[in-house]
Parts: sequence; structure tokens; C-alpha cells
Amino acid sequence: MSSKRKPIRTTMGFSTPDRIVVRGFDLPGELLGKINLGDMAFLEMMGRVPTPQESVLFNALAVTLVEHGLTPSALAARLTYAGAPESIQGAVAAGLGGLGTVFVGTTEGSAKLLQAAIPDRRNPGDLDAMAKSIVADWHARKAIIPGIGHPLHKPIDPRTPRLFAIARENGFDGPYIALMERVADEAARVYGKVLPINATGAIGACCSELGIAWTACRGIGVLARAIGLVGHIMEEMHSPIAKEIWTRAEDEAREYALGTPTGG
Repeated sequence: MSSKRKPIRTTMGFSTPDRIVVRGFDLPGELLGKINLGDMAFLEMMGRVPTPQESVLFNALAVTLVEHGLTPSALAARLTYAGAPESIQGAVAAGLGGLGTVFVGTTEGSAKLLQAAIPDRRNPGDLDAMAKSIVADWHARKAIIPGIGHPLHKPIDPRTPRLFAIARENGFDGPYIALMERVADEAARVYGKVLPINATGAIGACCSELGIAWTACRGIGVLARAIGLVGHIMEEMHSPIAKEIWTRAEDEAREYALGTPTGG
């Protein structure tokens, strides 16, 4: 009994003995030396080369997410490298596996919230009413609104006004940024405390202005943070700290188990 198989197709790229084609472009002749890494990422994700204005904003979003210090994902990469220095790709993968709802993944959450509220940017509707409804819903569930609030950066996350300024300078002063700002204002009123738009909230809004589906927004964090993790591993090669973290954690755990803790 035979069954009809779905044809296997891709528009991403292909190679022949004398050609390499990526998204319809000749890689050596049309892309190499003519397109930067951020624009290449945009081309891969969106299927077209960005406009100059899109390029500036998209690259700014990606640069924002490259580095964020000794986060759990950076520590995971460093510790994995310490155990398997022959596998830099394994160390990077270990770090990328830690990108979720606490780090980077809130970009996806904020974009999802905004795009659900405004399915069609051409008809955004009553943004003030939307903001009140969104905050009331999340407050009733005692849930953290994605993209709002930061444990360190208060009263303003310094990345946010800069990203919004770049968006506006390049013609992306649209309803998603406006709604994000209204949500932050309403959240501060309802919760009674300072709740700035954090970087992932700003990026979620800017991605929405660029027409990037919320389901793809975490991908920008993945591609950006991969670069940052390579940097962490290179530093680990020359100035290692992973072994110190490992041995201190092991020593303190053992001392506590034996009843002789050194810490206060």
C-alpha cells in the first residue's frame, strides 16, 4: 500500500559544485563583504534583506542581548567547558539551554502579549483600555507582566529609552511601543511601585514593530547570546573561574554536611 509523501522543500539555501545560494542570494558574490551579521540574521529569519532602517533597529536589538555578565547561562557554559574543554560547541549549547522565562525568553513573552492585544498594527484600537485590561488580568492572577520591572535597573532600565529612540529615529514609532509604555504606566499605578520597561520588554515591542512574530523573538536572543557565550569561554580559556566556582561550592557543601560551615 503506497501513500503520498509530502515533498521535501526549503527556500533557505542549497549548494552545487560551483555555487552556494542562501535565501536566493549568491553567497560569495552577493553577500560576502556586503552584508553584516545582523542583516544576515534578518535575511535568514525574514527571507529578505532588511531596509537600512530595519537594519539599524534589528542590529541594536541583537547587540543588546549579546552580554549580560555572569548569568546562569554564562556559568553553565563556563562549567561545561571546564569539564569538556575539547567541546566549545557543547559549552555554548549548555549556556543556550538556559535561556528561558527568566533570562532572554521574556522577549518572547512581551511580544506575545503585545501581538495578542494588537493583531493588526493598522487598527490598534484603544491603547489605554488595552493597557488597563492587560494589567488588571495579570494583577488578578498575581503574575509578573512580561517585560515590566527589573531587580537592578530602577527607576529606568537604561537600555529601554535608547532602543525606543532608535526605533523612533528609524520610523518605527508604532502602536506596540505605545502600548508597552502604557502598560508600564498602568502597572506602576496598580502595583504601587516603580516598574520600568526592561530591555526584553523593549525588544519585544521593537520586534513587533518590525513585524517579527512573537514565536521567533527568542531566536534573536539565542543568536546574540551565542556570541556572548563564545566570549565567556574565550575568557575562561585565559582567565578561568569555573574551577574556583566548582571547588568552592563543593567545599562549602561538604563543610556544611560535616557540621563545620565556614560561611555566616
